[in-house]
Amino acid sequence: MATAAKNETFVWQGVDKQGRKTRGELNAPSSAIVKAHLRKQGIAAKNVKKKPKPLFSSKKPIKPSDVAIFTRQMATMLKAGVPLVQSFDIVAEGVENPTMQDLVLEIKNDVSSGGGFAPACAKHPKYFDELFCSLIASGEASGTLEVMLDRVATYKEKTEALKAKIKKALTYPIAVIVVAIVVTGILLIKVVPQFATTFESFGSELPAFTKFVVSISEWTQANWYIVAGLAIIGGFSFGKAREKSKPFSDWVDKIMLKIPIVGDIVFNSVIARFSRTLATTFGAGVPLVDALNSVSGAAGNAVYAKAIIQIRDDVTTGQTLYSAIKFTNLFPNMLLQMVSIGEESGSLDEMLDKVATHYEEAVDNAVDTLTSLLEPLIMSVLGVLVGGLMIAMYLPIFMLGSAM
Repeated sequence: MATAAKNETFVWQGVDKQGRKTRGELNAPSSAIVKAHLRKQGIAAKNVKKKPKPLFSSKKPIKPSDVAIFTRQMATMLKAGVPLVQSFDIVAEGVENPTMQDLVLEIKNDVSSGGGFAPACAKHPKYFDELFCSLIASGEASGTLEVMLDRVATYKEKTEALKAKIKKALTYPIAVIVVAIVVTGILLIKVVPQFATTFESFGSELPAFTKFVVSISEWTQANWYIVAGLAIIGGFSFGKAREKSKPFSDWVDKIMLKIPIVGDIVFNSVIARFSRTLATTFGAGVPLVDALNSVSGAAGNAVYAKAIIQIRDDVTTGQTLYSAIKFTNLFPNMLLQMVSIGEESGSLDEMLDKVATHYEEAVDNAVDTLTSLLEPLIMSVLGVLVGGLMIAMYLPIFMLGSAM
């Protein structure tokens, strides 16, 4: 019994019916099948060859920001009247990330083969979530793909901007703390021992503070690798536990909401994400219950994801969105009032969009406040650590000088 030929990736270049040069990739058992497939699409293949394998298998990752840019560019192309398949080619040529370029061309080939834009994206759930695919499918079904792409692009851009603000709030203090730990470790392991050797030649009693620092230095020299190992294992274990254990992940999400200042940033970002996602999906014509399903997946916090599921169930039983949200006791009064006005006036998506904008600005302001509060605090801690070590080292010298 003959075995089926293994598919390989072929890179092709050719000319379409309008005489335009085009290119792409196809998975097929042979180049002959690739040429036959292209002929069915009205493309005269000029060059078909196997895609060369890179020397190193590492690929540049595709970031959510790459997907946001791709969506915006596709929306712009379609609004300008460029055909869908040609839009993929134009966008792919301008993409700097080779991995993203391959993804765009793969989607283009699926669409060229007769599949829809949404099904082609659904084959790559790592980059295009259920919300993205459902909105694109809605746009294709209603003939308003360019409008829906524009709406999705705006949603992606706002979401990524919100994530960037939160990263900004956390990156700076973490980076400074890491630098402080590294500098302190170097001083304790390399610098303090040199001073300690010098102090031994003095033959006099060392100050208590200097003795304390020297003892810390000796302990650090003997155990630094254990401390470093425990820190690495602890960080890795925390990440894996949050990824694999839902109860632990839910507990972390709950604690994050209670941390001073940081909890406010998390709360505002969750409300902004809830409002933005619901405004986007509901405004696109997605039924409210289905929209709430998408919102729960995009909440970003287990406490609110669970609450949104409860809201969905209550709405399913006939309650208004306002009463279902109010019953959770987790959402701010401003959101409740805007939802109530939106339901009464039939402009729920517009009201939610305004709420999202308000809380996105609140996150931005909270991040700036956190940064301004942390800067003097971090500088003070660094001053105490480094300055304290320097004082401990020079204190015996000062005492020796005053005794002479």
